[in-house]
Amino acid sequence: MLIRLVRTYLPPYQSNLVAVVLFQLVATGAMLYLPTLNADIIDRGVAVGDTGYILRTGGIMLVFTFLQVATTIAAQFFGARGALGIGRDIRHDLLHTVDGFSAREVGRFGAPSLITRTTNDVQQVQMLSVMAAAILVSAPIMCVGGIVMGVHVASGLAWVLVVAVPILGGAMAVLISKMVPGFRAMQDKLDAINRVLREQITGIRVVRAFVRERYETDRFAVANDELSAATLRVGKMMALMFPVILLVSNVTIVAIIWFGGHRVDDGHLEIGALTAMMSYVMQIMMSVMMASFLAMMAPRASVCAERILEVLGTESSVHAPDAPIGFSTDPATAEFSGAEFRYPGADSPVLSDISFRITPGTTTAIVGSTGAGKTTLLNLIPRLIDVTDGSVSVGGADVRQLDPDRLREVIGLVPQRPYLFSGTVASNLRYGKADATEEEIWEALRIAQAADFVSAMPQGIDTPIAQGGTTVSGGQRQRLAIARALIRRPSIYLFDDSFSALDLTTDAKLRAALAPVTRDAAVVVVAQRISTITSADQIVVLEHGRITGIGTHDQLLAGCPTYAEIAESQRAVEDVA
Repeated sequence: MLIRLVRTYLPPYQSNLVAVVLFQLVATGAMLYLPTLNADIIDRGVAVGDTGYILRTGGIMLVFTFLQVATTIAAQFFGARGALGIGRDIRHDLLHTVDGFSAREVGRFGAPSLITRTTNDVQQVQMLSVMAAAILVSAPIMCVGGIVMGVHVASGLAWVLVVAVPILGGAMAVLISKMVPGFRAMQDKLDAINRVLREQITGIRVVRAFVRERYETDRFAVANDELSAATLRVGKMMALMFPVILLVSNVTIVAIIWFGGHRVDDGHLEIGALTAMMSYVMQIMMSVMMASFLAMMAPRASVCAERILEVLGTESSVHAPDAPIGFSTDPATAEFSGAEFRYPGADSPVLSDISFRITPGTTTAIVGSTGAGKTTLLNLIPRLIDVTDGSVSVGGADVRQLDPDRLREVIGLVPQRPYLFSGTVASNLRYGKADATEEEIWEALRIAQAADFVSAMPQGIDTPIAQGGTTVSGGQRQRLAIARALIRRPSIYLFDDSFSALDLTTDAKLRAALAPVTRDAAVVVVAQRISTITSADQIVVLEHGRITGIGTHDQLLAGCPTYAEIAESQRAVEDVA
């Protein structure tokens, strides 16, 4: 998976890879030649007292050293630039893919996991790419070159390398194979701790209101302990790698000194050659140590790459058609024809056999008990989710045949939970219309009954808004979300229980201000209070995902028991109040 991911994103940075290979070849070649020069200084300079030879050879060694340093720096530069570019491109594609997900795909992965995959997982792959650029070329060359040069300068000690290198490689392979499942468990536990932390931060008011701080602390402690335990299991295996490398390295050095000393004493080996052999052994062991750094990161990065590819390989259930068509009638017209929506694996559909028509200049209200499918029905119009049977059309065209962007341009949606982005009041309203002028912003705020409190803010429409709109009240947040939908002047307005946080007086003023603005548009309102929708042109009553009645307020009171029951229960509550 890791190789597949890197291979996918490598082509734009192939020139960087070529530069890394060339510079690493030069740097490693210089490093491999230095012990041989050092041996010559000892055997042909120091041993015979030839100062001139020592100076000449030492000068050559300095040149090779500077060459090695310069080429290593250049290789690191090009390698880091390529690796960071790969990380940037992966993050870009992940965000682009996630942005195209429907609610079904987001629910499948979960927001905490998608955040982890876009940040931590990409960082692991990026870090491995940086390390690989520095090690993947030099380590094999240094290892193989060290063996070849070692055999060349002291062939009688080659058997030491033949024994030591396979032992070291086998030990590393065993440890790495045991790390892979451990790293996979670590990423899963990281997802869990992100999920718990996100819930606690988002729901901090609920936690405090119900005095559940101790419970949430304990819940976080469990997730934290599980992550710590998973990390500790992997850490124990990682801790074995360096002692194994050092043990094999030191035993190899001792063996070379022991057996090499005897060969020097017998006159079969020169002291300089023995010194060079020890240097090559250290280079071999250093290359293995460098590779072990890479090996420690590779299993975790491989798991991360698998998780990244899982997201990139997931197609949204809502996708643009290959040949989109245009609206054939007024885009303020929408129609449901036998529409059904069922979640994957669900025993029964959320919505079933939904058929009704929405026309321009009318208001359609949708009522029903909690869980009846009101929000799901509303989400079918802008195609946030797709029907699993039947069809939904807007402007005379099936929404699945329309370009999603073009479809959503004619729709203004105010969700059940209004969300504001970090920025200012103006920047949030410009989500509805990017080029909106200040006059248009204030007009939308006036209609949404938000102009008074915005003008009272220290900086007016330039007042900062925190993420999620936590710096304003629930009613203010709801009115700003309504203004955001109003500013684009869409053909269809979708209000998903968008007036619930408003008092009756503000609700009445807002609806009166909306009437002239939405005169030529279609308005669809999901409502809880029957009293606010009595003037709707048609009311759709949902029960268990099915339509049990369609008509005006008076018609439904007379002919729809479900609607009459809802109205009666609310009237009883109002009488008690």
